[in-house]
Amino acid sequence: MATINELKEKLIKQFGTPENDQMSPFKRVDMAINRSQPDRVPFDFWAVDETLEKLFQSLGVDSVEDVLKLLGVDCRIVAPKYIGPEKEVLADGTYYDVFGTHRKRVTNEFSTYDEYASFPLSDMTTEAEIQSYERWPDSSYWDWDTLPGIIQTINEKVRYHIRYDIGGIFETSWGLYGLDRFLMALAQDATVPLAIMDRVTSVLIENFRHAMKAAGDAIDMVYTYDDVAIQSGLLMSKRMWRKYILPFHQKLNAEIKKHDVKILYHSCGAVYDLIDPFIDDMKIDVLNPLQPRAAKMDMRTIKNEFGDRVSFHGGIDLQHTLPKGTQEEVIAEVRERCQILGQGGGYICTSAHYIQADTPVENILAMYAADREI
Repeated sequence: MATINELKEKLIKQFGTPENDQMSPFKRVDMAINRSQPDRVPFDFWAVDETLEKLFQSLGVDSVEDVLKLLGVDCRIVAPKYIGPEKEVLADGTYYDVFGTHRKRVTNEFSTYDEYASFPLSDMTTEAEIQSYERWPDSSYWDWDTLPGIIQTINEKVRYHIRYDIGGIFETSWGLYGLDRFLMALAQDATVPLAIMDRVTSVLIENFRHAMKAAGDAIDMVYTYDDVAIQSGLLMSKRMWRKYILPFHQKLNAEIKKHDVKILYHSCGAVYDLIDPFIDDMKIDVLNPLQPRAAKMDMRTIKNEFGDRVSFHGGIDLQHTLPKGTQEEVIAEVRERCQILGQGGGYICTSAHYIQADTPVENILAMYAADREI
């Protein structure tokens, strides 16, 4: 088993000078998304804060950018500076986030998470009540003019593939109303859920317009999300998803498609039965996160059936391989994913969600030090 220092030295040797590579990180990702074979499979990175802290300490670096450069990550995520109201914290320590969801901090043996403390819209019964909710965010909460400078700093020495995170519709909406209540209402009287999703969609579209006005030419891809599945299957029937959830994504994505940017769409779980409409009806370009241990999420099948119409992002197992596997098992899985999903382009390799704090640093470094060539 390689030590942290040995893996670090290997990563520096492989990826320490991206400005000297024949292909820029942007070009590598762009080719892959357009299903053309780049020089090697591009890589991305996402992790919880505790994982980042472990990497800072183990690698002797002090910024996220230092970690990304060391790991040879080809993508960068950008956001404008937040200048809106300060977080509203209540006497019990719970708080309201920028979208008005009520949160509490919960700590386990590895990490601290933000969970729901209550559902502020749960007692509302009319569209008028939803519209009058006092905590809906406004686009003026962000300084959009800061985006170009942020991107310019990132691309100072070499051009990376730049992604802007728009947000989610269904998840944000049920977080205000309660998941069980939301799903029951969709089945009985969808008035309130539809009003919430309409309001959330309007906010996301307005924010997207501001982002593109400020830095459109410098943004390469946008990220939207909505978990509509669990480990064993969908959260709702395909009919219900088509009737109630899909139209809002179509509305948002139609706005996105007015610009020369790609859409990266996230849904955890067993989403195999919705991949066709994700592509044909939502018009996504890249599917994330490819949860490998969920039902029917066989990588070879998915690549064979959909790989000529959509690209993929994710795929490295967080339920066993990264937290519990050996370095050899991690490397073998990375190589298998690259060989299957990366043939002919069409794949950005990364974990199948945020790398959790129970993952050994050695396994993270082994993942990124694995051979990326096809």
